[in-house]
Order: sequence, then C-alpha cells, then structure tokens
Amino acid sequence: MAKLPPLAQYALRLGDDSLILGQRLSEWCGHAPALEVDLSLANVALDLVGQATHFLGVAAEAENKGRDADALAFKRDVLDFTNCLLVEQPNGDFAQTIARQFLFSHFQELQFEALTRSSDARLAVIAAKAVKEVTYHSRLASDWVIRLGDGTDESKARMIAGLDWMWRFADELFVMDALDTKLAKEGIAVDKAALRAAWDTRIDAVLAEATLARPAPTRAIVGGRDGHHSEHLGHLLSQMQFLQRAYPGATW
Repeated sequence: MAKLPPLAQYALRLGDDSLILGQRLSEWCGHAPALEVDLSLANVALDLVGQATHFLGVAAEAENKGRDADALAFKRDVLDFTNCLLVEQPNGDFAQTIARQFLFSHFQELQFEALTRSSDARLAVIAAKAVKEVTYHSRLASDWVIRLGDGTDESKARMIAGLDWMWRFADELFVMDALDTKLAKEGIAVDKAALRAAWDTRIDAVLAEATLARPAPTRAIVGGRDGHHSEHLGHLLSQMQFLQRAYPGATW
C-alpha cells in the first residue's frame, strides 16, 4: 500500500487494533462457556468494531483517495494492516482469550484517556466515547483474571498458560516509532511509552489479587505496525473479508 499521510497512518493503527480484536472476539459468539459470557464478549466485540469504524473513517478522510472505512477494512491485504501483534493472536481457550483482553484493554483505556486530549478534534471525540466502553472491557477482563487465577487448580493453570502466551506481545504496545514521535510532538498522538508505568501498576495489582505471579520477562516480539504479522492474521482476514472478496461491492 502506498505511504499514507501521517494522520491517516496513525488513525489506521488505532482502527486496525480495534477491528482485529473485535473480529477475534466475535469468534466466541455461540461458543462461550456460559450465555452471560457469550453476550459479554459479543458486546465487547461490537464496541471494538464500532471504534474501528470511526478511526478508519478518519484514516479514509485523511487519505482522501476515495476509500471509506469499509474499503479499508475489507479490501486491504494482510501486509497493509498495522495492528499490534497481540490482538491477532488466536483465542485459544477462554483463559487465553481473557489474558489477551486483560493486557490490551488496560493499555487501550490508558491510551484513549490520553487521546481525549489530542489536538485533532475527531480523534479526541472518538476517544472520549470509546474510553467509557474500554473501562468496562478492562474491568470485565480483570474480574475474570481474578476468578480464574484465584479459582481451581485447573483454572489457575490455564490462566497462567494464557498469560505466558500473550505476555511476549505486550511490549509492542508501548513502542514509539518515528510516526508516533512526530505526531506526539504535534499533540495529535499519544506518547505510548509514557503509559507503561501506569499499565504495569494496574496489571500487577490485578495479578496480586488473582494470586498470580507476573510472567517472567521474555524477548519482545514486534513488527505489527510495519505490516509484519503472524500467520494467524491471514486466516482471520480470509474469513472477515470473504464476502467482499467473493462478491465485490456486495451490499444488503
């Protein structure tokens, strides 16, 4: 994909994070452990897809090439997606899904709180609405981390395994590249690196209540912002984009 204007690139990253995680969570629809959980995860997925629609709309407007949010979601190839690697990781079992949501939602809540102060009014308005949703997401995930971690031997073991799987992708959330730095200096973007201390405090507090140890440091895996994705994203997109690929321009 041709290089986009800086604001379009930044909005695309925000939108891709929400879109891909929303699609991942939707895979639980009809398969969650209980009806209440099924509905909760579906609602979180809908919130994320709604956020993605708004952020991708800003990206399309900034790009000014005649594409809209739908075109950016359904007509890009895998290498053009700029989501972080954490959100594209497979659901695994319920504990693994909760581990991913726990790590990402606390980051996203801090990010959106800061983004409400963006000098770009469109991003600030989207973040102000979304932060209320994400506050619920982080509380939901934290509650389940505590229930599973401080539950049975089986639930604790699965929660530990889920956190171990997802932990190596957490560092990428806070990586600042040239685009982030430029837009942060202009007051548009969030300084993600500055969010790390607050995120660590939140995560450690929940893990302590869940009687879980913080996973051991491991080599960070990064590259999603540059389009270097795991094999999992291609499989996800093949399902998400099937209709537009098979029937271009289809509407209902």
